[in-house]
Amino acid sequence: MASKRKYERRFTSRDPKINHGMDPAGTKPSGLMMRMTNTFDLSGKVALVTGGSRGIGKAIALGLAEAGADVAVVSRTLADLEKTASEISRIGRRSLPIAADVGKKDNIDNLVAKTLAEFGQINILVNNAAMFMPRAMLDADEKYWDQYMSVDLKSYFFMCQAVGRSMIKLGAGNIINIASVNGIRPNVNSGVYAICKAGVILMTKALAKEWGPYNIKVNAIAPGVVETDMSKPLRENPERLKQHLQKTALGRIIQPQELVGTAILLASDAASSITGQIIAVDSGESI
Repeated sequence: MASKRKYERRFTSRDPKINHGMDPAGTKPSGLMMRMTNTFDLSGKVALVTGGSRGIGKAIALGLAEAGADVAVVSRTLADLEKTASEISRIGRRSLPIAADVGKKDNIDNLVAKTLAEFGQINILVNNAAMFMPRAMLDADEKYWDQYMSVDLKSYFFMCQAVGRSMIKLGAGNIINIASVNGIRPNVNSGVYAICKAGVILMTKALAKEWGPYNIKVNAIAPGVVETDMSKPLRENPERLKQHLQKTALGRIIQPQELVGTAILLASDAASSITGQIIAVDSGESI
């Protein structure tokens, strides 16, 4: 009983403004709290997530589903995608797994058409597909350059273009590009990757300006080192890992789930006036 009284003293007030989203008695959510909850609700929305079979893409796909969206997930391997789709179904949302190579424009056109045929609309696009193969700039040959550009930049542009056309017809949309702090401050031996991600950042801003009149918001998330297969070489090298952690304010690697909240924000009505922004989720690496 004493603990209950202590709770009531802490969270109730005669002034409803300071009741932490509760009514004056502290017994139920206030109108403000309910409006805030609805603002982040993605019910009735359809999301399309590339690179959705694992890592960041999978975490964001599941997070969007938890927030109420139906989700189409894309990657090259159908078996891995079906696992993600199954998890989305268990949340109670519809899902569509699509195997495709987003480095090829005809694949992009087909996967967007499949998503529209299944769901009727696309409200949210998350461009996440990426490759990462560290190499010194002097050792980067034409094949290596073209591979990077195809997946890490070209695919983002043509995904935005294909989905953007349907969003313009719809009169609204939210696009989230997964960039990288490397696109802001490049690391050694990741120069071509950094160039691609810098391109994604500028593309995000250019599209935000061009498509703003259509009520399409375009933003980017710039992660630092996230615990995925892509970062495994760094994480398994004690000296390199130590050097990296010393560059971050929080002194730790990011978990894929830590990008979900930012993605839900940018996909929701809570971000109705946010566009052309690059949000770093990087443990303070870019400070």
